[in-house]
Amino acid sequence: MRRLNDTIQRLNALRARQTSIPQGANRLTELRDFGSNPGALRAFCHTPARLEENAALVVVLHGCTQDAAAYDRGSGWSELADEQGFSVLFPEQRRANNANLCFNWFNREDTRRDGGEALSIRQMVAAMIATHRLDPARVFVTGLSAGGAMTSVMLATYPEVFAGGAIIAGLPYGTAESMPQALDRMRAQGGPSGAALGALVTAASAHNGRWPSISIWHGTGDMTVSPTNAGLILEQWRRLHGVAEAPSETNAVDGHAHRLWRDAAGREVIEEYRIAGLGHGTPLSTLGSEACGAPGPYMLEAGISSTRHIARFWGLMATEAAHAPLQVRETARADASQPHKADTATGVGRIIEDALRAAGLMR
Repeated sequence: MRRLNDTIQRLNALRARQTSIPQGANRLTELRDFGSNPGALRAFCHTPARLEENAALVVVLHGCTQDAAAYDRGSGWSELADEQGFSVLFPEQRRANNANLCFNWFNREDTRRDGGEALSIRQMVAAMIATHRLDPARVFVTGLSAGGAMTSVMLATYPEVFAGGAIIAGLPYGTAESMPQALDRMRAQGGPSGAALGALVTAASAHNGRWPSISIWHGTGDMTVSPTNAGLILEQWRRLHGVAEAPSETNAVDGHAHRLWRDAAGREVIEEYRIAGLGHGTPLSTLGSEACGAPGPYMLEAGISSTRHIARFWGLMATEAAHAPLQVRETARADASQPHKADTATGVGRIIEDALRAAGLMR
């Protein structure tokens, strides 16, 4: 088992070797009073100036040692939101919860439905949908490293909430329940495999509907979270979607290996990118027509924009709608007959409270 100090030293050394993220203007606004917040997280968001009703929502989870604003500047999610007309939500960890600002993806209390950090993030989603009249059938979640592992948590514990997820340099759900186990799993040591991985997800909720689509990203040179974890995530979700071990399609995208799985109905349900030689971080393309984000600690130039390709997989690139059909789950939409309250401080508060109560997240 690798010691915690060794792993943290590796992270800090990698951080020191990389260029700092440019200190631009913070594009995010803090979201307050979104519920009981049992995980004691902060929340930040960004909505385009012209946001239409029933726009999509993307939840973005930063990695260890990062915060919401830095991850947004590096990944470019809020800039893409302005370009394509969707809203973004950035949950943020506090040092009081985790000294290294990691989401606690290995803590049982924070990774179960209706508890801890998972419930806090669910409450943020409900508040954003209510406040901005977003489409509850087009909510997506993505994250890097510990944020990627927490993405796995959200997809497993609230599969009815998310149409899709993207896990970058992350881990499968439910394989660790302590810090020592987490460190072992990061090195792909121990833990369940095969059918047991899928069973962890099915046991996390009473869901019996369509499962979220999954996009998996990992660098082959990652020395912090073993690339073996990408295969374990694939195995966890492949069984849930009922697709074969062999992919439906194999090709190269921007010079990197890409595999795609379609279900029996022809729906694209899983994709996997293996980024050749990339270390631990989010793959970026900062030049040319696909430019998005800025390089920095754990935000790595790779000649491929994971942000744009993930949004494309989810059908969020409006200008490319003909080439990327929208993938949404079968779920009830919000009752359109309810009148929309004025955007006063009192009105917004009531909308959020009503939504939280309707979702069973507040009494």
